[in-house]
Amino acid sequence: MTPFAALRHAPTAWNEAGRLQGRSDPPLSPEGRALARRWCLPREVAGFRWLASPLGRAVETAECLGLDAVIEPALIEMAWGEWEGRTLAGLRAADPAGMALAEARGLDLSPPGGESPRMVQARLRPLLERLAAERRPTGAVTHKGVLRALLALATGWDVREAPPIKLRPATVHLFALDPDGRPRLLQANVELDPNFRFDR
Repeated sequence: MTPFAALRHAPTAWNEAGRLQGRSDPPLSPEGRALARRWCLPREVAGFRWLASPLGRAVETAECLGLDAVIEPALIEMAWGEWEGRTLAGLRAADPAGMALAEARGLDLSPPGGESPRMVQARLRPLLERLAAERRPTGAVTHKGVLRALLALATGWDVREAPPIKLRPATVHLFALDPDGRPRLLQANVELDPNFRFDR
């Protein structure tokens, strides 16, 4: 099996406000930038090559960590379409019944003009298959939506209920890729900074 690790970018002002970012690309906040510069990769990922989402907040996080990451388009955040820039609380307040129906779709939740988690999985699979074939330990700096899609692939979670494991920010999540690219979760939430308490 091929070792694979993934972490979420450091926070932006939109994260701090609880706004859905998707393909919008606000930069890291000053706090987020300072946090990323304090982060230290754990020994479990020593010697890994690194990939990063093409969005600036992921690229900058990789730079703050001192990584020479290669841009990988498949790692881009889930597109939230017309919901980008809004908060889930605001969307639920504006249309409680509609949002309840949308969220009940789980892997097939698809914001107007956006992507579903299942669509994110579909674009991740060829990447994971390629990495498994290369058999080279690899890490990825990516986004919450991508991490959730990856967790669903690894555990069978349908994204309707609470996740089987809460993936916390400021942590690395360790997977193993089967020969066909299927991920298996080995360890979640390996800390980058034990003092970090941001949780959105």
